[in-house]
Amino acid sequence: MRALVVEKPGQFSVQTVPDPVPGSGDVVIRVDAVGICGTDIHIVEGEFPPTPYPIVPGHEFAGEVVALGAAARGVRVGDRVAVDPSLFCGHCHYCAIGRGNLCENWGAIGDTVDGAMAEYVKVPAANCYRLPGHMSPAHGALVEPLSCAVHGFDVLPRRLGAHYLIYGAGTMGLLMLQLAIAAGAASVSMVDTNADRLAIARTLGADAATISADDMDRPEGWEIVIDCSGTVAAIEDGLSRVRRGGTYQQFGVAPAAARATISPFRIYNDEITIVGSMAVLHSFGRAVELMGEGVVDADTVITHDFALDEFADALRTFRAGTGRKIQLHPGRRAAR
Repeated sequence: MRALVVEKPGQFSVQTVPDPVPGSGDVVIRVDAVGICGTDIHIVEGEFPPTPYPIVPGHEFAGEVVALGAAARGVRVGDRVAVDPSLFCGHCHYCAIGRGNLCENWGAIGDTVDGAMAEYVKVPAANCYRLPGHMSPAHGALVEPLSCAVHGFDVLPRRLGAHYLIYGAGTMGLLMLQLAIAAGAASVSMVDTNADRLAIARTLGADAATISADDMDRPEGWEIVIDCSGTVAAIEDGLSRVRRGGTYQQFGVAPAAARATISPFRIYNDEITIVGSMAVLHSFGRAVELMGEGVVDADTVITHDFALDEFADALRTFRAGTGRKIQLHPGRRAAR
């Protein structure tokens, strides 16, 4: 089969590699669509420490089951599925208390083992979720990032009529925007430096979308502030915008060495809650249902699709910030 192989940081190519063979509890998926995530960029650049090289990246994907291992249960050949990429060990302290996303031996399809930027991928049958008949492969591949956003809401307080402020109007920020609206927000405001993304945020229901929260008329602050940017300037600004008694969530991925300044006195005096949200946890099935019910506008979030051979073009588009969710279709050949 053909696959995108990252041989080492900064070096990748489409190669012919052996077809995957399912283990006892595995299935093989023919990949129909796979999204490009910021983590994939970090893998290409050598900035994601758990990744071994060489590796086939790709953890946001959907496709069709084409082969079953002897002990695979719950799916059949021909099923169209999205796949939770999480690979938890099941026996460490965090797995034992139901917090597998913090697994001491954490792994993920496309991050620590070969993933879906290939014509076929091997996955545990238990990680497969059937898609509704009307759901397209592109929408199915968006389920994984949506499941991360759903987990983000799982660790936030939910109160009808809360005012939300979200930093970053990329894919994750736009998904969080739409979930906040569905969760009964009184208002959702967004901050980004990209004017095109701010325009899309307004289209999707943001009450305000500007390059600075200074331009918004809420001197008292917001009950819920979510950073989806991972940038220190946004994080520090967001922490200053939380209303007394409110919650700040770090959802965006900042570099491991990044440091942000906070006011410990304000955290104490205003009873500010700070929470993190890491990947997927008990949220994938609900994300399939939310996507199937049209709670998020997937067609607006997905802007580009490329063939596997066009990965370099997709990478340039991602880095330029000219799109939102960019996907590859491994079964398609690039036009010559």
